[in-house]
Amino acid sequence: MASKDSTQRRAARVRRQVKAVAGDRLRLSVHRSSKNIYAQIIDDQKGHTVAAASTLEKDVKGSLKTGADAAAAAAVGKLIAERAVKAGVKEVVFDRGAYIYHGRVKALAEAAREGGLSF
Repeated sequence: MASKDSTQRRAARVRRQVKAVAGDRLRLSVHRSSKNIYAQIIDDQKGHTVAAASTLEKDVKGSLKTGADAAAAAAVGKLIAERAVKAGVKEVVFDRGAYIYHGRVKALAEAAREGGLSF
């Protein structure tokens, strides 16, 4: 298992690359824990969150068996896309953090694309 330092370095490296190619697009950041998954759309120029969604929200939590599977990630992806489109955001850059684009992270990204986000 990777140490905390190497994980933070990897996340910082990915974030630095994402910000370099972002231009004026907002960033879709993903955080996954062992029990839940979280997504935020962040405006780095203004330094605030435009939209957020997670498996801890009551309406999402009630419809899921667990917050730690691909189905939960897909539900969060769909919800974040819905909220982003409502806020007027269509194009984002995907910030996977220190996580591999696989499993829950991939399910969230694909659901966000189906929900109307472009990245």
